[in-house]
Amino acid sequence: MGMLIGPGPAASPLPIAASSSSSSSAHVAAVGGGGGGGARTLRHRVSVAVFRSPSTQVLATRWRRRRGLVVWSDVVAGGAAAAAAGDSTPALSGVQLVSRVRGVCFYLVTAVAAIFLFVAMVVVHPLVLLFDRYRRRVQHYIAKIWATLTISMFYKLEVEGMENLPPNSSPGVYVANHQSFLDIYTLLTLGRCFKFISKTSIFMFPIIGWAMYLLGVIPLRRMDSRSQLDCLKRCVDLVGKGASVFFFPEGTRSRDGKLGVFKRGAFSVAAKTGAPVIPITLIGTGKLMPSGMEGILNSGSVKVIIHRPIQGNDAETLCSEARNVIADTLLLHGYGVH
Repeated sequence: MGMLIGPGPAASPLPIAASSSSSSSAHVAAVGGGGGGGARTLRHRVSVAVFRSPSTQVLATRWRRRRGLVVWSDVVAGGAAAAAAGDSTPALSGVQLVSRVRGVCFYLVTAVAAIFLFVAMVVVHPLVLLFDRYRRRVQHYIAKIWATLTISMFYKLEVEGMENLPPNSSPGVYVANHQSFLDIYTLLTLGRCFKFISKTSIFMFPIIGWAMYLLGVIPLRRMDSRSQLDCLKRCVDLVGKGASVFFFPEGTRSRDGKLGVFKRGAFSVAAKTGAPVIPITLIGTGKLMPSGMEGILNSGSVKVIIHRPIQGNDAETLCSEARNVIADTLLLHGYGVH
C-alpha cells in the first residue's frame, strides 16, 4: 500500500500543492490492493494525478483573488495612515485649482479690456505725438484705467505715501523692488507718466506689446552692453525733456521674494539730470503671482509704499540710500534681503 502511493521513477522534486492531486492520491489508497499489474497501473495513475499542472483558467482565477486581497489591504492601510497623519492633499489641490482658475480669468479680463482701450490709444495717438510727445499723459491715463479695471476684480490694493509722489509735470526717476508680473499693473494705477524699461521681446506680444510702444516704453536687449548704453542715454534725454522713467534696479524679478542687489543705471540717470529718485516698496505681489508661476493668481492683497524723494549728484550714494529705504520696509513686513 505504501509502495503504491510513493513517487514513481519519473517523480520530480517539484512541490505538490494542487488539491486535485491530493484527492486522486487518497482515492488510490482507498481502492489499492491486488497484484503487480494493478500496482503498475495504480503507480502510473498516481504519477499522472500528482504531477498534472492546473489549467490556465484556474491559475488566472487564483491570481485575481490574490491580487485583489493585496490591493484592498494596501488601500485600507493607506487610508488609515492618511487619516492618522491628517492628510491635506485634497485641500491643497483644491487651492491650486482655484488659483489656476483665477489666473485664467485674470488674463481673460486683462485681454478683453486691453482690446477696447488699445483702440482708444490708437485713436488719440496722433494728437499725443503733436502736443505731448514725451509725457503722453492721455496714453498713461488709459493705461491706468486698464490696470485698475483688471486688478480691482482680483485683489485689494492699498497705497501709502501718495503725498510723496511728485506732480506729473515734474520729472523723476522711480525705482522699486521687483517681485512679480503684477508689479506693472500695480504701478500703473498710480497715474504717473513714467516710462518703463522692458525686454524687446515683450513688444512682439499682440495688443499688450503695441500698447507699450504707444506708451513710450523703452526697449532693452539684455546682455547687450550697447543696448544698455542706448537705453540709459534715452532715459537721460527723456528726463531732460520733462518725462519720468521707472527702473527695477534688481534687473529682474526676485525668485525667492528677497530683495536683490541694485544696479547703478537708474541712479546714474538721476545724478546726471538732477532729478529726484522716488523709492517705492511693493509688498504682496510675489505671493499672489510668484515669479515663474505666471499661470496662477492666489488670493490676497497688495500694498504700495511710496517713500520720500531722494536727491543727490552721486550715483553710488543714491543707490545705497534708495536700497536701504526699501530693504528696511521689506524687513519690517517680514520679507528677506540678500
